Amino acid sequence: MTFSRRLRRVSFKFGFINEDVVASSGCMIVVSNRLPFVLQRDKDGALFRKASAGGLVTAVAPVVINGGGLWVGWPGIHLDDPNEPIPESDPNDITPTAGLKSEKVVAVHIDPTIFDAYYNGCCNATFWPLFHSMPDRASFKAEYWRAYLRANEAFAECTLKALKTLPKTSTEVPLIWVHDYHLMLAANWIRQAADEQEIKVKLGFFLHIPFPPWDIYRLFPWADEILQGMLGCDLVGFHITDYCINFVDCCQRSLGCRVDRKNLLVEHGGRTVRVRPLPIGIPFERFVELAEKAPRVISTNQKIILGVDRLDYTKGLVHRLKSFEKLLENHPEHKEKVSLLQISVPSRTDVKEYQDLKEEMDQLVGRINGRFTTPNWSPIRYIYGCVSQDELAAFYRDAAVGLVTPLRDGMNLVAKEFVACQINIPPGVLIVSPFAGAGETMHEALISNPYEIDEASEVIHRALTMPEDERILRMNYLRRREKLNDVNYWTKSFLSAMGSLLTQEDHDDIGSTNMPAVTLDDFDEYLSKYIGNTHKLALLLDYDGTLAPIAPHPDLAIIPAETKNVLQRLSNMSDCYIAIVSGRNVNNVRDMVGIDGITYAGNHGLEILHPDGTKFVHPMPTEFHDKVGDLMRQLQEKVCREGAWVENKGALLTFHFRETPLQIRASLEKEAKTLIEAAGFIADHVHCAIEARPPVQWNKGRASIYILRTAFGVDWSERIRIIYVGDDQTDEDAMQALKGMAATFRVTSSQITKTSAERRLPSTDAVLTMLKWVERHLGRRKPSLDAGFVRRNSAQIQHTIQMELPLGQQSNNSTKDH
Repeated sequence: MTFSRRLRRVSFKFGFINEDVVASSGCMIVVSNRLPFVLQRDKDGALFRKASAGGLVTAVAPVVINGGGLWVGWPGIHLDDPNEPIPESDPNDITPTAGLKSEKVVAVHIDPTIFDAYYNGCCNATFWPLFHSMPDRASFKAEYWRAYLRANEAFAECTLKALKTLPKTSTEVPLIWVHDYHLMLAANWIRQAADEQEIKVKLGFFLHIPFPPWDIYRLFPWADEILQGMLGCDLVGFHITDYCINFVDCCQRSLGCRVDRKNLLVEHGGRTVRVRPLPIGIPFERFVELAEKAPRVISTNQKIILGVDRLDYTKGLVHRLKSFEKLLENHPEHKEKVSLLQISVPSRTDVKEYQDLKEEMDQLVGRINGRFTTPNWSPIRYIYGCVSQDELAAFYRDAAVGLVTPLRDGMNLVAKEFVACQINIPPGVLIVSPFAGAGETMHEALISNPYEIDEASEVIHRALTMPEDERILRMNYLRRREKLNDVNYWTKSFLSAMGSLLTQEDHDDIGSTNMPAVTLDDFDEYLSKYIGNTHKLALLLDYDGTLAPIAPHPDLAIIPAETKNVLQRLSNMSDCYIAIVSGRNVNNVRDMVGIDGITYAGNHGLEILHPDGTKFVHPMPTEFHDKVGDLMRQLQEKVCREGAWVENKGALLTFHFRETPLQIRASLEKEAKTLIEAAGFIADHVHCAIEARPPVQWNKGRASIYILRTAFGVDWSERIRIIYVGDDQTDEDAMQALKGMAATFRVTSSQITKTSAERRLPSTDAVLTMLKWVERHLGRRKPSLDAGFVRRNSAQIQHTIQMELPLGQQSNNSTKDH
């Protein structure tokens, strides 16, 4: 039986998967920080499983089990022997994971020191406060980030191994569902490895906590890498639309991605990534059943205001106690008639910040009780610990008010659990913070801003005095919605969205699911105001991967005829100056482009050929002339194998390994880098190649400024507008040098790429569209009166370069190229 049929069987049993979605689905791999159970040892040292609770496990485990999928995660314990077998579930286990066979579990083992810095450091000390919009509590440490990288790489490697164990069919594409802020980089590495090995896969990601707005998110030093890691997926899900909008906004403002805010789409590396609000639910019927069976645990006749939270600074517990205190101050009629029952589940008890919070809570409870307690009544009952599911359901059922008032929360399932258990007539009243995801979806609840202590106390008073018919009406609406949108519906929504990817649908419930190709209009907002109608324009363009698509061999990277024609027409415009700034030899790039009257810079600017025929060659230390030949021989003898070869560009050498087998690339790259650096050269990584560059203080950035000064004079920055487009790490030098003075574009793949460019373009086709926009824009405006560019003779060029070169490197290097 195929996975699709097995998944259809379990889906119909639970009633949450559409048959059309299942028909085109492959096996599913779930990747989460922890497995759906934790491993522990009994008194004899033998491993056994302890089931984990939670809606995710309840909803997803049956799909994985019945569909023959796999679950990748940390087992909850550090094993001395990573190969120690994972035990099967206990025969009497009736939890959702009971049927998950050990062979379908992939345990991720990480060094304990690295895991501590990854989990307690980067995840909990950095991402948790930052994503909850509390950056002052966040700790930004490079060691945490390095551990996060290594941990995510380990999860990605284990996922790829799991992927290779799946049965290979021609029709089914595996689904990989990655979960939460612990694994925001993993998807990109999974995709990159799968693409290299030609494994088809669809990737989805769901974030269970809030995603912050750009002005907070940008505080993270490695923010761009996280965004690109998440964009390795085909679908990125959040609880509510606000988080989706924040993410799309960050992708545009931090990465320069092209986005569609209306349809929540992001273009990255030539792919369209869908962003979708997928509010998580709870196993509604299970909580109803618990509430119906649970014995009564509240014996008092007083009305109970219930709070259930982890002891965490995001939950607003101190604010809640102060609001209750204010209620008793302003409405003394509630004394001896109302009590607050606060259940605080211990969390991160070894962290001082949480220890301080517990102490503050203890003192505040003591002070309020000391202030208001009477012989027959204490206003607050405080439980610091865990309660059973039966007890919790009884508390939910019998409480008059459910108080869910976090300062910030992704969704908060307590609000939903409270509603599910409200089976009494008349029911209780739910109060929700507007800063929880639940506040965006549970509109019939009373909304209370926890920061406004006086207002919050009045909302509690209103809940306690609400007429019975209003309570019934509000709760009926809430229960109807939460029953419909339960955790199974959430799973269905995610798989439906992924299923529409597999069936190549153009629309889903939100709208368009694919970004259209880049059009001329996409450049209007960014470029038209910048270029204007009076300034001349300088176009500085890389060649390989920018004007011409990347090819297996440099000689095969041909500029498309249409691109060449547009460049030719632009070169004839009086207001447009063009320079091709390439890593190729200058004569080679001139021959490849084949347009007269423009500037060519080769070897990343070490050689520059001007339109008037003058040529600049950057001085190179004498001893490196001989070293070039020696290094080339070493590279040819030691690393030129399996399709690898060395290109001699004169001032540079390039070691190419694009055509070598994937399994030996890393070792060849490392060996070549060692040889290059041992010879005294700088090793620069470019597309499937390493360049050996002489150690001179010259790059595309300095070369670009030199070109502009030569063409336009020392006041060039005031006279012209500049567009720079490149696709490689070497182009970053120019983008950094021209930052704030140019419109910059980076042509990027879907791999994680940190760039100084203001915008990203998906392909060389998009570069062509941009050039067409420039042609249209310049063609519509009147020619400037000062049509001619500043043309300088050799002596003027020499004077310019003498001003820019360091002492000791100044020499006469400007010659006529015959």
